[in-house]
Amino acid sequence: MALDHISVAVKDLEKAGRFYDVVFAPLGMVRLADRPETIGYGKKFPEFWINARPDMAPVPADTGVHIALRARSEELVLDVYQTALTNGGYDAGAPAPRQAVLGPYFGAFFKDPDGNKVEILTFPKPE
Repeated sequence: MALDHISVAVKDLEKAGRFYDVVFAPLGMVRLADRPETIGYGKKFPEFWINARPDMAPVPADTGVHIALRARSEELVLDVYQTALTNGGYDAGAPAPRQAVLGPYFGAFFKDPDGNKVEILTFPKPE
């Protein structure tokens, strides 16, 4: 089994689209689908969708849900994190070395303007 795509709800599709356009650019992810109620981002096919839900309740701060995206380097983690904060996102875990179940990694967490939690991470290259 392989994961095909992720979808998150946003109150204002146009605003969220502007946010993700700039946040995903350093990762090489672009708009591949642009419809009246949804936008799909990816490199070859839409892997990350944002869906308009104008009447949605705010995302609970302690939802426990987050989406993790892999970057090629620590510099890219820092770039994406800072781009998110500069463009309306907010901190949910500053860039730092972290420990995963299978070993160490470098990652950061941010929330988009609607409160959806996104992690950007990279694993160290084998020595």
